[in-house]
Amino acid sequence: MAHTGPITERQRWWIASLGAGNGRAALLAGVTALRLHGLRSSRPAGGDPGPVHVLVPHRLSDRDPPPDVIVHRTRHLAVSDVLRSTSPPSTTPARAMIDAAQWALTDTAAITVIAASFQQRLVTADQVVPLLEVPRRLVRRSVIEAAVRDASGGSESVYEVEFLRLCRRAGLPESSRQSARTDRSGRTRYRDFYFDRWRVQVEIDGAQHMEVRGWHSDIRAGNEAAISGVRLLRFPGWMVRHRPEEVIADVRAALRAAGWRGERSRIRPPRAA
Repeated sequence: MAHTGPITERQRWWIASLGAGNGRAALLAGVTALRLHGLRSSRPAGGDPGPVHVLVPHRLSDRDPPPDVIVHRTRHLAVSDVLRSTSPPSTTPARAMIDAAQWALTDTAAITVIAASFQQRLVTADQVVPLLEVPRRLVRRSVIEAAVRDASGGSESVYEVEFLRLCRRAGLPESSRQSARTDRSGRTRYRDFYFDRWRVQVEIDGAQHMEVRGWHSDIRAGNEAAISGVRLLRFPGWMVRHRPEEVIADVRAALRAAGWRGERSRIRPPRAA
């Protein structure tokens, strides 16, 4: 029986999987597998879903994949990387995230998908790090490893990851991330970035901070910081992305006002691939 109605996203995935696998279900992979596992996309409803990414063993051919399907071939596919229980079958979230990052068009897109995967609790460092230790060629390996370290260390939003990179490139001192403090009411609050020695706190605000409850909570948190003698800076995420020089100038000025004299922080170099 011919299907005449609109095709759902899952049906589209099945068409891609069976088409690329020549009748046998091939694995959804990359950002497509992440969406299958629950990744929430920032694209508007009804927007272009993009191509479907499918992974097949290197020895298999893809004679005639359906339109808008990108078939990736690999020599490295462990049994532990495969989930046959999903519909369609797919790679695990950790393998999907790494593949999505190396197949991304830009470094920024790679960092974004890594940050989102950690932020949305699709992956953990314990799941991802062992895959990075497997000796295989990875496109933009150093970018992926750095982004994983940053995201798993607490900087879970893409803007926080970018802010951390800006500070390191500018030679600012190292800050703690997502550190907890207890306010006067006994409530535990978390600071995005805190330069402990100089008592300078930086908060990176995403869209949720513009909601009324989020806005009110931010005001209370700011008041608590001021009462405790902390210098608090707040930046919207778009400013980190589009006006990084202004962000760094403000942070540097706050640190200098608090007594920082420009000494560079000691940052360990990334581990060799």
